[in-house]
Amino acid sequence: MTCFPFLFSKRADASTKRSVEEDEELSSIQNVKLYSYKELRIATEGFNPVNKIGEGGFGSVYKGHLKDGKIAAIKVLSAQSKQGVKEFLTEIDVISEIEHDNLVKLYGCCVEGNHRILVYNYLENNSLSQSLIGGGHSYIQFSWPTRSRICIGIARGLAFLHEEVQPHIFHRDIKASNILLDKDLTPKISDFGLAKLIPADMTHVSTRVAGTIGYLAPEYAIRGQLTRKADIYSFGVLLIEIVCGRCNTNTRLPYEEQYLLERTWDLYERRELIALVDTAMNGDFDAEEACRFLKIGLLCTQDTPKLRPSMSTVIKMLTGKKEVDDNHIARPGLISDFMDLKIRGTQKSESEFKNTASYGASSGSETQDDSTFSLGTSSSAAIYDRSI
Repeated sequence: MTCFPFLFSKRADASTKRSVEEDEELSSIQNVKLYSYKELRIATEGFNPVNKIGEGGFGSVYKGHLKDGKIAAIKVLSAQSKQGVKEFLTEIDVISEIEHDNLVKLYGCCVEGNHRILVYNYLENNSLSQSLIGGGHSYIQFSWPTRSRICIGIARGLAFLHEEVQPHIFHRDIKASNILLDKDLTPKISDFGLAKLIPADMTHVSTRVAGTIGYLAPEYAIRGQLTRKADIYSFGVLLIEIVCGRCNTNTRLPYEEQYLLERTWDLYERRELIALVDTAMNGDFDAEEACRFLKIGLLCTQDTPKLRPSMSTVIKMLTGKKEVDDNHIARPGLISDFMDLKIRGTQKSESEFKNTASYGASSGSETQDDSTFSLGTSSSAAIYDRSI
């Protein structure tokens, strides 16, 4: 019996510690609506599996009907994820203070007991990875005007983060699975768990490397020096994916076609870029405009970061307000170069490359290599996913 007071004391200490941590967490959350766990449980019908619309590396996401009538995507953080809690707070800190047509909207969150939940606006057409890039079946017909509008919308959202918000925001994980589409196919940049806030007087920040293989700027992966140019590189890869209608890596294709950026550079040098444009459009597209978009993608992925244009300049080129000068297009930073460096021992072993759940690519998918490269951290869960 003498051990019972000790056990009760340990439980009380643990409970007190959790309470203090929760208070500290709550104190850091400002200007965000706080939902009760009960309210969100009711909204999702007890987190019914029928309402589950996705599952990511840090938990599950459910479609829910809030009591004010809004339909929401309710992202439930796994209680076992310590890294996820940090990204949970980062995501709130970043997205709660800003609003833009091309960014997801945060309704609020829940911090109650062990529960950590984010509540976002529900977007009907899932992500680009699920509906266009991932190779899955989709009822959506992505015409050239639609693709053009999506590319320009993403660019505007990213330019807003880089150039208009104070402090500036570097997303660090721009990719197809983090671009969601509403009912009108308006793109929304999502998943700010890896984002960094950069004061205006700083040009870069040294940080642990985190991002997704295929979208990761080589200079950032190698040196860990983060600038907005790393996001611009990722956008360039994504831009090419949208025009081509395929993911940046597909190991089922012949070797010379497996890596999209390498393939794009090769065809650019041969003046055959038109061969890359998605055949699903059955030739119904503006060939000159499509090739211009591909060239802009190459400008954004150039091996030398300082040669990459700003996002505001990218918007001007995409909308035809600024000419694309072929003389300024230099060789991109290629996947093969990055892998060669890793093989020579400048990077971590293959075990550092961790698979993460993503829109449109189920575990073990052969059509997309959507892995996260991380030194001490990894990509947060996608906001939500839904099978179509």
